[in-house]
Amino acid sequence: MTFSWIASYWPLLLAGAGQTVLLLVISVVFGFVLAIGLAFAQVSGSPLVQHLARGYATFFRGTPLLIQLWLLYYGVGSLLPMIPCIRQSPFWPILREGFFFAAVSFTLNYAAYEAEVLRGALLAVPKGELEAGRAFGMRPFTLIWRIWLPRAIRIALPTIGGEIVMQLKATPLAFTVTVMDLYAVASKVRQDTLLVYEPLIVVTVFYLILTAIIARAFRLLEAQVPVRR
Repeated sequence: MTFSWIASYWPLLLAGAGQTVLLLVISVVFGFVLAIGLAFAQVSGSPLVQHLARGYATFFRGTPLLIQLWLLYYGVGSLLPMIPCIRQSPFWPILREGFFFAAVSFTLNYAAYEAEVLRGALLAVPKGELEAGRAFGMRPFTLIWRIWLPRAIRIALPTIGGEIVMQLKATPLAFTVTVMDLYAVASKVRQDTLLVYEPLIVVTVFYLILTAIIARAFRLLEAQVPVRR
């Protein structure tokens, strides 16, 4: 095995790693915010809102992420250029890129899975703590922000860490819509040099290191905010 090619391709490898991390951060941050709304919609929303939130979760959890990505990129992406106001807008340079569709599809998919995690965590919060907050005169929003949601997140921390790792392992799918992530760079190296295993080994090591960092960060976080039962 030879890894001398890294000297020539390291700028591309760094750029690809940056795209991978950026895609992960965007999908996790925005997906988590959306998941909070979906979780509360299922737990305390009206019957119609509950059915809509469950339908959303069922659709995105029940269909492959690759199909969702292709539906957005090849479906919606092919329609956007036909809308003059979008094509002429200052956002068009972003909307025409595969990275945009990858970020949207990954965010929507992650939100569906995380919403189910948070829904279970919200239901696991002891009712006595919520009743105590109401007894102190807390308004619904204050009760959610200061007691219910933080308590649920503490309960769900181990699962949230696992979901982020799963999301990381899904990022190579972005390669299929022209995103130059780390896996795409490895494919380019393979095409240019005819090396098969070495580029994949580099990608594997990167994902292992990033997974270890995520796992370590969540272990430290769990130690700082232990769950009280």
